[in-house]
Amino acid sequence: MTELGNRLKEARLAKNLSLDDLQSITKIQKRYLIGIEEGNYSSMPGNFYVRAFIKQYAEALGLNPEEIFETYKSEIPASFNEELPQQLSRVNTHKSITEGNSKIFDVLPKVLIGVFIIGVMGILYYFLPYFAGNDAKESNNNKNEQVKVENNLNQAKTTEKAEPQNKNQDNGDNEGSKEETTTTPAETQQQLSVVNSQGKRTTFELKNADQFVVKLVSKGKTWVSITNGKGKTFYSGMLQTEQAGSKTVDLTGESSAYIIVGNAVNTEIFINDQKLEYAVDPAKIVQQNITIQYVPKNE
Repeated sequence: MTELGNRLKEARLAKNLSLDDLQSITKIQKRYLIGIEEGNYSSMPGNFYVRAFIKQYAEALGLNPEEIFETYKSEIPASFNEELPQQLSRVNTHKSITEGNSKIFDVLPKVLIGVFIIGVMGILYYFLPYFAGNDAKESNNNKNEQVKVENNLNQAKTTEKAEPQNKNQDNGDNEGSKEETTTTPAETQQQLSVVNSQGKRTTFELKNADQFVVKLVSKGKTWVSITNGKGKTFYSGMLQTEQAGSKTVDLTGESSAYIIVGNAVNTEIFINDQKLEYAVDPAKIVQQNITIQYVPKNE
């Protein structure tokens, strides 16, 4: 077992997560998770997937992937692009051996190199637009969601203003010369809106609220963590419907909260009994990191 494997395994055990739990959170096969902890990368499809699996493993445990890659770069295999010069040199060596053959065999190594390079470029062309497209789509979804929330709030305010006016009109019809009664405007509802969203990370802003109470409800099995802006942990562990299916934390005295949800599909978040709508579809991004900035009502 490597030093990297030991560190990841210790972090997993510290959070009371089994390999089956981690497999459910990351969607990485259990045999690959075991290979990462044991430093056995030969069972994986390639170096690109080794690095991707390690990154996802670290993020699920709340570790910094960049720090992991830098600290253990001697243990982690190089990416596919970093191996390209060595593979090209092998092709060139093969070409020098076959120089005594016919012109067809002289040209063949060049063709193979060209096909190989085109294949590499094709792989990069396939993956890079995919991730970039997801980020752009998530950003558009977040903007649409914010506009939708603001429209709903404006519609609610318009309805509240219209009801007192209708009531005053009815009283005027029935009582004739009586003076119109005055009504007190309804209290402003709390506002929970999306400020920023990028990938699995979303920032919300909570306004016009007298309190800041977070409630997490599990519809299946999920790992969650709740901390404040200074890194203080209020809760970290598994939620299961058959056991402790919900967790409520009062953060009224805090200015922000950081929530990590390992399985967003099976987890609902309520802010002062108002259900938080994920800015990103949980079916597309299972693990989501959510920051809520709290602005007290009178500020």
